[in-house]
Amino acid sequence: MKESLDIGHQNLSQKLQSIMQQANVPSLRSLSERTGISRRAIDKLRTGKAADLKYADLCQLALVLQIDLAQLIQNFIENSAITSPQQDLSEIAELRQECQYLQQKIERQAQEMRSQFQQETIQQLESLILQLPSAAYAAQNNPQMLAKNILPLLRPLDLLLQKWGIQAIGAVGEEASFDSQKHQLIEGSVAIAQGDRVVVRYVGYTQGDKLLYRARVSAVNN
Repeated sequence: MKESLDIGHQNLSQKLQSIMQQANVPSLRSLSERTGISRRAIDKLRTGKAADLKYADLCQLALVLQIDLAQLIQNFIENSAITSPQQDLSEIAELRQECQYLQQKIERQAQEMRSQFQQETIQQLESLILQLPSAAYAAQNNPQMLAKNILPLLRPLDLLLQKWGIQAIGAVGEEASFDSQKHQLIEGSVAIAQGDRVVVRYVGYTQGDKLLYRARVSAVNN
């Protein structure tokens, strides 16, 4: 009997691995991280005890594994957990309805977060958005207008980048020692080696430990 159970669990593990592979989920740890479900709960799939999982967990697993909820149930809930075909259909229908509700809720929350993010960003850049087009028009029609008069309009952008933890790599015109990790040589510039003196032509950016854009540089004498 035990040997039969072991074989059954092994088959379920192989089935889960196959589905994960098709969904580009490399490991059980990755599946746990993407679904927010504990490894102990995920192990219930591999032991035919998926019926013990919460509706929300089954729905989340189905979404991440890119598998129909009914198919997930059919594959990973032992037949012994279902007392009749009618109960089977009833539970599947109930789970599918719950899954649809949760998916709609997640989509609503995502939309609300996007709207909130956009609104906050617009508020941060309000003066830039409202005044820059007029300043650009004035500059085009008045060659005598100094560029420095437009610079204060960029202050909201600087504050927004600061709020997001985005920091500049160098400043335009600044000289530095070439570092291939944070500098990119401008195409057509004289070839240089690590540590050679360069001048920043375009600023780069980092966010925490993440490199967003390398600063574009050229040789000092280029």
